Amino acid sequence: MFNPRRVMVLGLALWAVATSPSLADAQRDRGAYLVRGIVACGNCHTPKDADGKAIAAQELAGGFVIEAPVFRAVAPNITPDRDTGIGAWTDEQIVDSIRNGKRPDGSLIGPPMPIDFYRQMSDSDVMAIVAYLRAVPPVSNKVEKSTYKIPLPPSYGPAVTHVPDIPRANSAAYGKYLADIAHCMECHTPMERGVLITAKLGAGGRILPALPTGEIVSSNLTPANPDGIARWTDAQVKTAITDGIRPDGRQLVRLMAFDWYKHTDPTDLDALVTYLRTLQPATP
Repeated sequence: MFNPRRVMVLGLALWAVATSPSLADAQRDRGAYLVRGIVACGNCHTPKDADGKAIAAQELAGGFVIEAPVFRAVAPNITPDRDTGIGAWTDEQIVDSIRNGKRPDGSLIGPPMPIDFYRQMSDSDVMAIVAYLRAVPPVSNKVEKSTYKIPLPPSYGPAVTHVPDIPRANSAAYGKYLADIAHCMECHTPMERGVLITAKLGAGGRILPALPTGEIVSSNLTPANPDGIARWTDAQVKTAITDGIRPDGRQLVRLMAFDWYKHTDPTDLDALVTYLRTLQPATP
């Protein structure tokens, strides 16, 4: 359940931004940077063409299907359309859906929405995302509901109502924060019956759908992989993240959100690589 005091604080913060044009513009800009960049919302929520590229005119309109052994997930419409999107949701309800995986009707949002990682998202960043989602052109697009062959948990844990900003001076800590909101480990960590095996963080080995190329296996990002990023230069890691190109020139599939990650600013990339260098050796 919500902490009323935290909700009040969050609401006051949103009101303060809304009443200041300069602050509101800065908040939307931050939200655009996150949504169109490192958080990569459109990698799932924007329909894609036959080549796997996002269709710009349908930004965040939903309908992208992700098939897995335990679910058929259909990304919802998160544009401000009131009938088929989230236009009728309050700001607090949108925040609750992102960080706690709860819809306004109380139902749980299932995988592959990376709630376990979005629970780490700071108040300022989650509010910036809300501000940007309000500014996206509404698209009327009703999509089917996701279906699951496994029971979903009653919740993802105690409701997250407050997360402070992570100081950027601590590069590794801020890099971990960026990796969390970029949900890198959602794909690059082994999973069993829909639950990530966090003791093997970054070990890869996940079988993932990657249309039109078929299934792929996620890479091991830890030093236990003799051919992995632990042996790559920082520049090579950054090129893989932002351009989807391995050191040997091979192209990564577009399941990897490099079409969004390419908008990450250099300082954030530096922090992200710093964090990835701290991963402990692990195998799937």
